[in-house]
Amino acid sequence: MPSWDLRSVFFFKNFGGFSQSKQARMRGTQLGSHTVRSHGMTVAMTHLHDWLILILLLAIVVILNAIHPFYRFIGKDMMTDLKYPLKSNTVPIWAVPVYAVLLPIVVFLLVYFRRKDVYDLHHAILGLLFSVLITAVITDAIKDAVGRPRPDFFWRCFPDGKEVYDKWGDVVCHGDKNVVKEGHKSFPSGHTSWSFSGLTFLSLYLSGKIQVFDRRGHVAKLCLVLLPLLLASLVAISRVDDYWHHWQDVFAGGLIGLVVAALCYLQFFPPPYHVQGWATYAYFRVLEESQRTSQAANTVNANVNNTHSAEVQVESQQNERNHHAFMGISLSGDSGPTVEDLESGRR
Repeated sequence: MPSWDLRSVFFFKNFGGFSQSKQARMRGTQLGSHTVRSHGMTVAMTHLHDWLILILLLAIVVILNAIHPFYRFIGKDMMTDLKYPLKSNTVPIWAVPVYAVLLPIVVFLLVYFRRKDVYDLHHAILGLLFSVLITAVITDAIKDAVGRPRPDFFWRCFPDGKEVYDKWGDVVCHGDKNVVKEGHKSFPSGHTSWSFSGLTFLSLYLSGKIQVFDRRGHVAKLCLVLLPLLLASLVAISRVDDYWHHWQDVFAGGLIGLVVAALCYLQFFPPPYHVQGWATYAYFRVLEESQRTSQAANTVNANVNNTHSAEVQVESQQNERNHHAFMGISLSGDSGPTVEDLESGRR
């Protein structure tokens, strides 16, 4: 059976040390006391401004969803490509944060319970939330600015099938206002960008944790980290199948999610192919500081021990001199008669 048996694929073997050497595995245990209980508040307060920015991003997303998108000119001849059926979503909107946010967080928690690394858990959650919210802001801002009609816009605008146009040939919609408003938000696809931002981050995270790029050729690991990307791709395809988006919309949404997720991941973690890709930058920084502190303490202890040894040696020599002086014997060559002089009676 291969050395990367199923336990390594499902994270139950290699989370204690994902590096390729015993030295790295030893490092994985040196900060074992840095848990959520002991250092969680300290780490969170260190990144307080980041959490505040996340709240600001969330507020911006709410505002962008509330404002009206650009209502571009839509003439009668343009309706030919916008008469696809008005269908419900195969993937409902509430399901997107479940698989794009909650699912990765569950994986992060499983890793934490195995390694007890507060830096990994905190930075993974923070990076994921940044990835999703930055993607949402970019996507919704472009949606509002472009105002591209969805493929099913005709039935959103004219639910009874009766077309109405003004004197310039622009549509005069008499459908539900919210439905018509949503019909102007085709480009880019929000489902797709959210899916790729969250699941790409998860894929990168798994790649680093199980050392996919360790040059040992374990293709099963690669298949595992591609599963999140496959799920995101299927969501993107469903948006075209439901006639809520054109293919250009999902392509742009997927690209936005991929790029933002990669940038946010690299803010906290080394690249997955790096030898230290199994932990955060913060982990190695704290480890290095801990090693420097330990070395400094050892140096101080060594100096104290050397000083103490020197003092003991001097004290021993002084006691020996005092002892000889008490016996009437001087150890100095010029300060008194030697033993030979006393025996010969010359002094």
